[in-house]
Amino acid sequence: MHTVYGILGIVKQKNLTSPASQRLWKKLQACWPALKGSLAQVHKPCVRPNCPACARGDKHPNYLLAFTDQGRRRCLYVPLAMVPTLKQALANGRRIEQLLYEMGPALIEEYRRQNPAQTGPTVSLGRSQPKKRSNKS
Repeated sequence: MHTVYGILGIVKQKNLTSPASQRLWKKLQACWPALKGSLAQVHKPCVRPNCPACARGDKHPNYLLAFTDQGRRRCLYVPLAMVPTLKQALANGRRIEQLLYEMGPALIEEYRRQNPAQTGPTVSLGRSQPKKRSNKS
């Protein structure tokens, strides 16, 4: 979560002069709230001593949010009312991660278009064609 705030803070402070930065900023704004982690439904017995459901062996459904905090894995129980919001935040977090992976090649391509003489020979990012063999008999 702190990473997203850091990215948004850096992007807000800078002038968004490059088209790639402007595109990233627009996509990031649409991905809020965002979260990195996982959400799981678990079935656990409750703490009430005379619970009829637990006495029958039925367990109560609960949701757990698992995330990393300062390098350690943590889990928190989640109220049922928050589950839809957290599902959306997790999907947005995955989308932000994908945007960051896509951003590297986009920045390099943009730089190469703006500075063609400084980047060396032009290299296409597509697949190269196989070399043709000559048939010498």
